[in-house]
Amino acid sequence: MEKNNDSGCPTSDIDPLKNTFSTSDENSEAPENIETFSKIIESRIAKYNSGEIPTRLGKMTEEESFFLEAVMHLSKLTNVIDKSSTSGSTLLNRTNLVLQRAMTFMEEEFRTLLEDFGGCSNSKVDKNSDYPSYPPEVVTRMNRIATAMISAGFETECCQVYSISRRNAFYEQLKMLEFEKINGDDVQRMPWDSLQGEITEWINVAKICSSTLFPGEKRLGESVFFDSPMISQSLFSNLARSIVIQILDFAEAISRTKCSAEKLFKFLDIYEAIRDLVSAISESFSNDGEHELKSEILATRDRFGEVAVNVFCDLESSIKNDAARTPVPGGAVHPLTRYVMNYLKYACEYRDALEHIFQEHAKLEAYSSSTTLDDHVESESPHDDVAATTPFSSQLMKIMELLDSNLEAKSNLYRDPSLRDIFLMNNGRYILQKAKGSTDVRQVMGDTWCRRRSTTVRQYHKNYQRETWGRVLQILSHDGMQVNGKVTKPVVKERFKNFSTMLDEIHRTQSTWVVSDEQLRSELRVSISAVLIPAYRSFFGRFRQYLDNTKHAEKYIKYQPEDIETLIEGLFDGNPTSMVRRKT
Repeated sequence: MEKNNDSGCPTSDIDPLKNTFSTSDENSEAPENIETFSKIIESRIAKYNSGEIPTRLGKMTEEESFFLEAVMHLSKLTNVIDKSSTSGSTLLNRTNLVLQRAMTFMEEEFRTLLEDFGGCSNSKVDKNSDYPSYPPEVVTRMNRIATAMISAGFETECCQVYSISRRNAFYEQLKMLEFEKINGDDVQRMPWDSLQGEITEWINVAKICSSTLFPGEKRLGESVFFDSPMISQSLFSNLARSIVIQILDFAEAISRTKCSAEKLFKFLDIYEAIRDLVSAISESFSNDGEHELKSEILATRDRFGEVAVNVFCDLESSIKNDAARTPVPGGAVHPLTRYVMNYLKYACEYRDALEHIFQEHAKLEAYSSSTTLDDHVESESPHDDVAATTPFSSQLMKIMELLDSNLEAKSNLYRDPSLRDIFLMNNGRYILQKAKGSTDVRQVMGDTWCRRRSTTVRQYHKNYQRETWGRVLQILSHDGMQVNGKVTKPVVKERFKNFSTMLDEIHRTQSTWVVSDEQLRSELRVSISAVLIPAYRSFFGRFRQYLDNTKHAEKYIKYQPEDIETLIEGLFDGNPTSMVRRKT
């Protein structure tokens, strides 16, 4: 009884093939070798067609391996057949027929492996999926088949089967991700609320394409066509082109819609998604046509970049033109300050994208003005902080300077110089805290800017303290209390009365002022207490005795030293009947 191999086929069928491979010479005994190879190939195909050897996922058997070797050897032997003779012509016709049948067989098996064993090719993927999840043994089979087909001169058929199969699988993924082509005119007419949802879906699709689908297709192609890297690159490039063109259509339409400041962040999301797409497929670009596609992708991305630049220009204009005739009650943080700082905080979350956008914009400006980029950056950034030397940092510096100028102008709406200082202190502190509270903003603005801002806020604090409490401390001065070398009651009465009157007026007025930042409010109260309470305690202790026997002394001495701290604690809380406390 004959011994069978691991495929169930008699070893007698394989042994002659081993001997033929080991002894064959393509330039001798061609007819005999051709006949041997042809029989083995036809026998394999016949067994497959009869269902005796079904396609399977296990390790490639020895018989299957020899079948592919036979195909490649038979293909090579066609080159040494004497085509001028009748017998040679007949032999060539037989060889071509066998090869054609072999190619049809391998093409079908290749297609079956591609379409039936791709795992998540038929299930929705996400950014963390292993795509496409062909088992290693299937990838090995596909590689062997592709190598044999290409070696035998059937590269076109092989690539066509692979290309159609993978393109269909990719489109199926897009369908499962609910990607739908939207007409450009429909995009223009769509309300922003609806369009936001479409953009979110598009970004999700683009990100999955960049992080999972394109890298997966690239890896698969490189494995299947391991022996033919140029073919692998070409197949991936063609697939990427057909997909990217469809994906870009939507982005192109969005780039033509009107962008406002509130829409910028969605536009930056699209910018980043296109950037990642370029990164995922750019390595496959090798010829002029592919570079043209890359240029088109980059042009679309850069249009979103220019939109971003224009939005910041509009923000500059809105700050310049934000003129107010009525001051904010209580010297509180101005709505413009809140808006600008919160906007910049969110913008800086896109720091990498905006750095690149403004860098490219600076290059264009430098080119158009015939200056170098270094000259441009230096002229726009007179700051000595390293973080402030990039075009984006310079842009933010410019916005901060415009905001400062606007707030300075608005502070002049207050008649009371002390309230003017409170207003500038509130807004300056808010700006500083927003910058320090965001790692992105702080890195863009730099530590030097933060230190300068802190110094400015402290100066407003000093100005307020001098303007408000300097006059009070003058009243509590011991100078001028004596007449002809003696302390007189009228002078003591006047000083105590003036102190009480002035303190009442300050409390009545400044208790309605607003300092929303708890730390700043505490710092103000502590600093006032530090100068006022010791001064009053000293004055009270020195001169209270002169009114001990005075009738109605309480008319002049309204406050005990311990009352002062309570009064100070009531400052800057805002008037609850006329003012709503604002949140930072």
